[in-house]
Amino acid sequence: MKQARKFFLLIALAVMTTGCVQRTIKIDSTPQGALVHLNDQEVGRTPVSVPYKFYGVYDVRLELDGYKPLWTQEEAKAPWWEAPGPDIIAEAISDAHVIQDWHFDLEPKLAVSDAEVVQRAAELKSQVGAQNNESE
Repeated sequence: MKQARKFFLLIALAVMTTGCVQRTIKIDSTPQGALVHLNDQEVGRTPVSVPYKFYGVYDVRLELDGYKPLWTQEEAKAPWWEAPGPDIIAEAISDAHVIQDWHFDLEPKLAVSDAEVVQRAAELKSQVGAQNNESE
């Protein structure tokens, strides 16, 4: 009888330790092909899927030629069954897959000619020069 109880206890323990929750952040952008940095780690180009371990706020940076760089934060929110308490059971008996879908719209850069940049630099230089003359 004791051997049967130990056997069933070992089987139950083996079953409970086989569960695993997979967590994935899927990042996409319009247009696609943007270089993605997640918490200052380059993770690929959109669309990209990244495994993660921890819920919480992530720093996201997207860069694509011809578009303004995007710096933002997104939160990977835990489902209810990942709250303390139910998470022990969920981790033990399920092969769940939590997916966070994040989509970002990139804005095109304004085309600025070299002449416009030189003109702005000259204006700024004259403003700084005028301020220096006033302070003397």
